[in-house]
Amino acid sequence: MPRNVPRKAAAAAVRRRAEEPQPPRHHPEVVRRTPAERVALGRAARSRAPRSSHAEYEPAADRPDPVAVIERQSAARLPELVPIRYGRMTESPFRFYRGAAAIMAGDLAATPDSGITAQLCGDAHLLNFRLLASPERRLMFDINDFDETLPGPWEWDVKRLAASLVIAGRENGFTARQRSAIVRATVRAYRERMRGYAGLRNLEVWYDSIDIGLLQAQAARLLDKRGQRKLASGVSKARSRDNLQAFSKLTREVDGEHRIAAAPPLIVPIGDLLPDVERGALMAELGDLLDRYGRTLASDRRCLLESFRLVDMARKVVGVGSVGTRCWIALLLGRDGRDPLILQVKEADESVLAAHTGPSEYGNQGERVVGGQRLMQAASDIFLGWERADGVDGRTRDFYVRQLRDWKGIAEPAEMVPRGMQAFGELCGVTLARAHARSGDRIAIAAYLGGGDTFDQALARFAERYADQNERDHASLLDAVATGRVSAQSA
Repeated sequence: MPRNVPRKAAAAAVRRRAEEPQPPRHHPEVVRRTPAERVALGRAARSRAPRSSHAEYEPAADRPDPVAVIERQSAARLPELVPIRYGRMTESPFRFYRGAAAIMAGDLAATPDSGITAQLCGDAHLLNFRLLASPERRLMFDINDFDETLPGPWEWDVKRLAASLVIAGRENGFTARQRSAIVRATVRAYRERMRGYAGLRNLEVWYDSIDIGLLQAQAARLLDKRGQRKLASGVSKARSRDNLQAFSKLTREVDGEHRIAAAPPLIVPIGDLLPDVERGALMAELGDLLDRYGRTLASDRRCLLESFRLVDMARKVVGVGSVGTRCWIALLLGRDGRDPLILQVKEADESVLAAHTGPSEYGNQGERVVGGQRLMQAASDIFLGWERADGVDGRTRDFYVRQLRDWKGIAEPAEMVPRGMQAFGELCGVTLARAHARSGDRIAIAAYLGGGDTFDQALARFAERYADQNERDHASLLDAVATGRVSAQSA
């Protein structure tokens, strides 16, 4: 102890640090076990939940009304935007599924699990896997959306991915045999990659990633010439989706100043939402909020953020499941009017998993999202951070922040043939295994899965059964719209 620090003061400082909220610790029990003990743990988990039992799905007798689940979520959202959410969810069973993570979380909680946990995406459907840019400007393939991230049974993410493939396959007219092959290949890829990770050193797992080179090599092995051309086109398109592209599409010049262009109800500039507030004072207040968010970034990235100035903000409707949450885009400029940075500021509420796994250990829901994303992604956006802010209604809400577009490329399931969807599913399976291996006990999970295809076959059967349930739930929403229980709007 330094001589100039009194013992009582030092002891008080230690107590204060102990009382401060601490981020979750993910591996305290794993590091105390040998690999052999972890293998034994995984094999013993088969008694708790036999691998074949994952084929099971029957709706519980007291299963909540699916429309009521969605309505409870909508109650906390912007009422003028909720009909857009319902409108998008009515379009197809797959669009419904994208907005129904809360419904499936309750269903998954009643299914068997091994008792082995990992950091979950919480909404691991196939469209939440896409091309992204790394800070080193490499094009990578990874999970994208972490609004529902929370630790929980690793099987839940795999089951949500598997069901999404069947639902998308049905909409494409794939046969039951083709859908089964797609799911089995996807789950096999997850299982085999997890078994590979079980034999790697910790740092080898942490540094692993899927970049464009590996993606193209897999395409050459699995896809025909048409599929490879579509991949090349998708890669080129992803590289064009950056701040400059968003700037040209979303902004216009007004009296020599750049502003976000209005496109109501999907994009509404803050000046239109708060017409009676003096613009200079409003921008100063919003600038203070961004400054506070900047403190959650690493010092070098905070320095970069400080080289930009805020010039406009707008509310923006995004996705399907997120419609109605408070989501903003912020336009910042750097050296001149041709040096834009567009950030997305997105409301973070409690994860839909929390009712079934327990609440997050993070005190700020935005930090929960950021912590889960950093843990699961191989490389995260350099501007990924969080904030807490008071709204115009006086309520305090949590947010996370990231770039709106940074080389993002998204798949088009409706354009996939069975062979292409299988290749994409395998890629998603490998990616999900890497994400889970970073936080979960990869050795125990691999031992539980084993070398056979029992789990693969079980998930193929589960996915079909859950796709049936999703179709019934989608029909319930259509009925609710038809009877006037809820209002739907196309936008």
